[in-house]
Amino acid sequence: MARVRYGARTEAEVAASRRKSSNLPDIWSTGVVAVWETDPDVVAAVLPPPLKPGDRPLVRANISKVDLPGYPLGAGSVAVAARHDAVEGWYPLVMPMTHERALTGGREVFGEPKKLGEVTVERDGLVVRAALARHGIAFVEVRGAVSGALPLPEPTRKTDFYFKFLPAVDGSGFDGDPVLVHCTRNEKVRRLEGITGDVVLRESMYDPVADLPVRRIVEITIGEKTTDQQGRVVERVSARALLPYLHQRYDDPQQAFDGPPEGSA
Repeated sequence: MARVRYGARTEAEVAASRRKSSNLPDIWSTGVVAVWETDPDVVAAVLPPPLKPGDRPLVRANISKVDLPGYPLGAGSVAVAARHDAVEGWYPLVMPMTHERALTGGREVFGEPKKLGEVTVERDGLVVRAALARHGIAFVEVRGAVSGALPLPEPTRKTDFYFKFLPAVDGSGFDGDPVLVHCTRNEKVRRLEGITGDVVLRESMYDPVADLPVRRIVEITIGEKTTDQQGRVVERVSARALLPYLHQRYDDPQQAFDGPPEGSA
């Protein structure tokens, strides 16, 4: 009988897949990062407990292109500065990806709020434009001109906070208590330049980052970097406390409350 491709993989095949995923080479991306100060009460409003606001009310937009062989990828995020106990980090609100492969892995394994979207990083001489778009709306756009090279930072470790959960099959909330994930990334930079420019936030009912107004631009840069990624579950969190933030994850949060149709088998 010919092999049934939906059938079980052998132990050797499973082990080979694990080895392949744990021995990836450095993958370098070219990206624009914009950091700005916003209103403190806005940052506090978007953070589910037990996360708290960071020392400064910062927002970070990261817009990158990755030249994977045969599989170019656009990836982005908009995050607010946050802390969990003594750990300082970032809480991403939306992470547009241009391919489903990058979307499903991060969302199902780490709980990342990834969604399919469009990612643009363009450079023409000194002029730079980068944008994140979904549903035909470029809800974040960074525009400017390169002002000069910056000193390369030392390798750094950064932390992102995610909530991993599954909506309940009966539409009542969650299947089990959600978990809080600390995702740490070791970042190396091989090129970095400053940008003099601005950040434009456009209204979108699906990605309402316009609610995080730009009060003062802290920095805008363009560079090449590589990162690895490791996650760990640090604690279980209250399902009741997280439920009011469920809409952050979905374009139509009502779907998470739709139980099985009446009479379904």
